[in-house]
Amino acid sequence: MRCPFCSADETRVVDSRLSDEGDSVRRRRECEVCGERFTTFERAELRLPQIIKSDGRREPFNEKKLQNGLSRALEKRPVDTDAIEKIIGRIRHKLMASGEGEVASRRIGEWIMEELKDLDPVAYVRFASVYRSFQDLNAFREEVQRLQNEPSAETRRKQLSLIPEPETPIKPGAVQARKPHITGKKS
Repeated sequence: MRCPFCSADETRVVDSRLSDEGDSVRRRRECEVCGERFTTFERAELRLPQIIKSDGRREPFNEKKLQNGLSRALEKRPVDTDAIEKIIGRIRHKLMASGEGEVASRRIGEWIMEELKDLDPVAYVRFASVYRSFQDLNAFREEVQRLQNEPSAETRRKQLSLIPEPETPIKPGAVQARKPHITGKKS
C-alpha cells in the first residue's frame, strides 16, 4: 500500500480488526519512510446487480447516491454517521444476497424506508415524501398518521412472532434428534 503522505511503497500493518458488521477489515498502517500512520479498509469486491430505474434505464449500483439520499433525509437529525454506514452495509448485503442480476430501484427505495422508519421517523417522512412524490399536505398527513398507528421499532423487536419460524428440512437418511417428552408429573 502506498503512503498517502509521501507516496512511499514501504508501509507496514500495525493493527487489523474486523468492522462491526464483520464485512470488512480495518487496518492501521505506518509508513516506514515518513513514519505517518493511516487507516485502510478492505472488503470483498462482489458484483452488485444492475439497478433498473423507473424509466427503464439500467445503471450500476452507486453507493454514493445511496449515501447522498440518506444524508439528505437525515440532515440536521440526531443520527450518528455510523448508523448511516450500517444502513448502507445492510442494503449492500441485501443486494448481494438477492442473487439477481438486476434489481428495481423501487425495491431499494422500500428497503431504505424500512431502515429509516426504525431509525428516525422524521427522516422516514422526508425520504417518503420525495420517494413517493407526495403532491399535497393530505399525502403528508396520511403518511404521518399511518406511521403513528404502527408499533415502534422497539415494540416490534420485543413482540413474539405468531407464526413459528420454519424448521430446517431434514435430508433423506439423516438421523433426527428426538425432542424430550414432557409430562405433567414431577420425578
